[in-house]
Amino acid sequence: MAKAHVHASHPAVIARLKRADGHLRAVIAMIEAGKPCLDVAQQLQAVEKAVANAKRALIHDHVDHCLDADHSPADRDALKAIARYL
Repeated sequence: MAKAHVHASHPAVIARLKRADGHLRAVIAMIEAGKPCLDVAQQLQAVEKAVANAKRALIHDHVDHCLDADHSPADRDALKAIARYL
């Protein structure tokens, strides 16, 4: 079993994702209720932005962590690997 990989930013990222989840559920309800497409599209844009911001925060924290001088070449390789998601 792999050891837990926890960063200081994870609670904030989780909070952002939970908010995005709530917004996404609201979008689904809007579609089911027959709300106007413009309103639905605006909310979907907000969901996308929230998820993108969560991803950015997670990746930036990971980058900061991997650039620490005390980390191994394997950590630096992890940095290179995660960069493709930017």
